[in-house]
Amino acid sequence: MNEKEFNRNCDGTDYGNWVPLNMMKAMGGLTGMLALAEILVTALVKNRMLSILLGGVTGALLLLWLYMLKCRALFDFKRGGLMGRIHQYLADHLDWDGRGKLLDIGCGAGALTNRCAKLFPRAELTGMDYWGAEWSYAKDQCEKNARAEGVADRVKFQKGDAAHLDFPDGTFDAAVSNFVFHEVRSEKDKRKIVREALRVVKKGGSFAFQDLFSQEKLYGDMNEFVEELKAEGIAEVHYIPHVEKQGFIPRFVQAPWMLSGVGLLYGKV
Repeated sequence: MNEKEFNRNCDGTDYGNWVPLNMMKAMGGLTGMLALAEILVTALVKNRMLSILLGGVTGALLLLWLYMLKCRALFDFKRGGLMGRIHQYLADHLDWDGRGKLLDIGCGAGALTNRCAKLFPRAELTGMDYWGAEWSYAKDQCEKNARAEGVADRVKFQKGDAAHLDFPDGTFDAAVSNFVFHEVRSEKDKRKIVREALRVVKKGGSFAFQDLFSQEKLYGDMNEFVEELKAEGIAEVHYIPHVEKQGFIPRFVQAPWMLSGVGLLYGKV
């Protein structure tokens, strides 16, 4: 199934957006308040310097709001579809025959989980997420999306912590994760989270993890980390740095506060 077909079949699903609607509303409201303040200062206070300052801040915030609005439209599964293309890039590097069990660590609204369910029709899948109050995702949303996608009979979802997975060693034949590890607050050492994800994959199983691996402040030297994983017994480890520069992500999205320093770690345990 190609990307157009995936997007066409998204009717009835709610996968959210990496640019949250609540954030857009808050930015829009703040921009409006600053614009009103500038008008009042110009008309009543008549302080030219303050008016110029407020005008500059308002203009900058408006430009940022328009930029984020464009990014939101691009990410949307039913419009620009970039979120889906990023998921597919990860799935394309999962070297797995689809027989057995797959874990999606930090599944959010279940978009990647359900995509893998369609790509691997013989697999049983588990989507795990913390679903904190600060995120606009929930378990029942995942379950509704799975039903809408027609894969609910093979997919289940449960709450959990990516730093302390509630599964025995070698439970799964494959594991995936997309933009999750850097968000985990229960473990500062992000390399430990990667190792925890690998722990639940059985020997010979496959993995594909996408995160901000190219940001050295989070993961250090990734080439060094790859060698450490190999020395620890991981059979096959590959690393693709700066996924945002692979040609399918527009340059305007590659801003430091959006998609920058993305890396893909994949291979076999």
